[in-house]
Amino acid sequence: MRFDVITLFPDIFQVLQHGVTRRAMDSGSMQLHCWNPRDFAQGAYRRVDDRPFGGGPGMVMMAEPLFLCLQAIRSDRGQDRTQAPLWLFSPIGEPMKQPLVQDCSQGGGAVLLCGRYEGFDQRALDLVVDDEISLGDFVLAGGELAALCVLEAVVRLRPGALGNDASSVEESF
Repeated sequence: MRFDVITLFPDIFQVLQHGVTRRAMDSGSMQLHCWNPRDFAQGAYRRVDDRPFGGGPGMVMMAEPLFLCLQAIRSDRGQDRTQAPLWLFSPIGEPMKQPLVQDCSQGGGAVLLCGRYEGFDQRALDLVVDDEISLGDFVLAGGELAALCVLEAVVRLRPGALGNDASSVEESF
């Protein structure tokens, strides 16, 4: 299972080098690749944000670096959109519940899009996002914490991630 995370702060994901997620990565049950959209931005400052089209407060992440980053991910994976859906973390998305986690744990992974600022250029999202996932009715500063929750919840259901595979079957929540 492979996850690709699009984030301005890839170092946040170093926390996955511990515990259950580390065991899953060491065993090959999970692969994690972090991608910084700044690496795909143009200009000396590698800007990824701009004023929202149509006005409004704050800044939004630009479409072009996102498109170029996603193109690189698809090329690196050698897969198309149907084999690795792109999930955006948003308070208006589908609530993350155990059946969603179980379904994801049976698949080949996903591309996780972590927003910052006031979000993304909506025109870009309309073209690339397959699903929006929510941890609850609240707003975070970015999608990284939500992505970490999804990764840990999914990975712990993979064979070999826990000391005893029956542990995830017998637990309640």
